[in-house]
Amino acid sequence: MNFVFFSPHFPGSSGEFAIRLHEEGATVLGIGDAAYDDLPERLRGALKEYYRVDNMENQDETLRAVGYFTHKYGKIDRFESMNEYWLESDAQMRTDFNIDGTKADFVDNLKQKSKMKDFFRKSGVDTVRFLKNPDRISAAAFIAENGFPVVVKPDLGSGASHTYKLSDQEELDYFLHTRPDDTAFIMEEFIDGIILTYDGIIDHEGIVRFQASHRFEQSIMKVVSDDDHLRYFCLKNVDPEVEKAGRSILEAFGIRERFFHIELFKSNKNGRLIALEVNMRPPGAWMTDAINYSYETDVYSLWARTVVHGGSGAPPEGRYFTGYASRKDRKHYVHSHEEILRELGDAVVRYDEIDAIFSRASGNRAYQFRADSLDRVREIADYIQAE
Repeated sequence: MNFVFFSPHFPGSSGEFAIRLHEEGATVLGIGDAAYDDLPERLRGALKEYYRVDNMENQDETLRAVGYFTHKYGKIDRFESMNEYWLESDAQMRTDFNIDGTKADFVDNLKQKSKMKDFFRKSGVDTVRFLKNPDRISAAAFIAENGFPVVVKPDLGSGASHTYKLSDQEELDYFLHTRPDDTAFIMEEFIDGIILTYDGIIDHEGIVRFQASHRFEQSIMKVVSDDDHLRYFCLKNVDPEVEKAGRSILEAFGIRERFFHIELFKSNKNGRLIALEVNMRPPGAWMTDAINYSYETDVYSLWARTVVHGGSGAPPEGRYFTGYASRKDRKHYVHSHEEILRELGDAVVRYDEIDAIFSRASGNRAYQFRADSLDRVREIADYIQAE
């Protein structure tokens, strides 16, 4: 299998996927803007060849790179970045070179939140009521029906950037007056609840080969707007209701041979499970490693085996709850790093700094830790983040 890996060097977890592909026997060909000598040594060893481009946004450069690889190695079987940012570039290259996978004519359904909702309805899973391109008149009608607060966010893109909770008319007026003209927004009803994810790997035939779930008890939007620290928990088991909804969404989108990350609200008001977003990529913020610690597995290898060989064997079972708790440099915490390591001991499985580009949402530095119960990992997060 000839696998072109676009941006194998960033984010850091991409390199692990490329390395496992090589270990499973794929010919891994890299395209990126970093100098070859700056790539991690293990990644360099996994790449059959690396083509450096000056600008990864320039599709002509990428086109030439894939053309070069095709001429030298034959037909390209897969083109992938494992990164939401490059979803359109990935799809365009697959279209131009007739490579298996999501093509350019479908990619907007995975990028635009308003189009996602059509597929959520098709899946039978409840979704958030929304308004596309709100203006003063349409927003007033939407709020008359649904009330304050409401959420506004860019229709295109991922994460909580430029996402706001509007609680009254004054905040709505300010948003309508100051929003950027070059960004299309949607307005949604506000759901008071937690986020549960459905994460995993689906094969070329549409069989889910592995599944996991994370629980977010904070509002990510509020974490970003308040520049707060983040916590989440990788669960030992997937809730049957989450699994049913997630699989229905995968079927509605017709997703094949992907690592997926689906976000669902669980309403605090009535327990309703509501589809929020679908992302055809691995989850971020160390969640792939959280899965590894919870299931004592290697999801990078599970994914690579699924892509190269079509399957990954019997899925591993969850053994622990794994927590993530970040810290912000601007905050003052009760317990020092040394105290945390001394007090928590082997419960802490990872500590590291966060890339600056992700620090607003994910923190400046973070701990991962695991325990036998959800209550215990909550206690550990409280200890780490006590101010």
